[in-house]
Amino acid sequence: MKTWFHAVEMTLLVMVGLRVLSGLIELTAAGLMLRFNSVEKAIGLNAMLVIIGPTIFITSIAVGLIGMSDRLSFSKFAFIGAGVLLILIGIRK
Repeated sequence: MKTWFHAVEMTLLVMVGLRVLSGLIELTAAGLMLRFNSVEKAIGLNAMLVIIGPTIFITSIAVGLIGMSDRLSFSKFAFIGAGVLLILIGIRK
């Protein structure tokens, strides 16, 4: 009998782990903002989160694409890459 973890792809577990890590970092930052009770320190923490969010996003997508590499054609990879690029351009200020 297979356990639950054998039924879930390792790539998916890595992606989920990255998202959980990202969420824990966000919750920790929110708790620190409350603890410090300072707008200045809250802005500093938010500035650090600006780096973490996109990094987790890009890493998670890269892991997913690597995990799907044997099932996708080159043209589909190009479309996905263009979509990710458009998302990153769209969120730029």
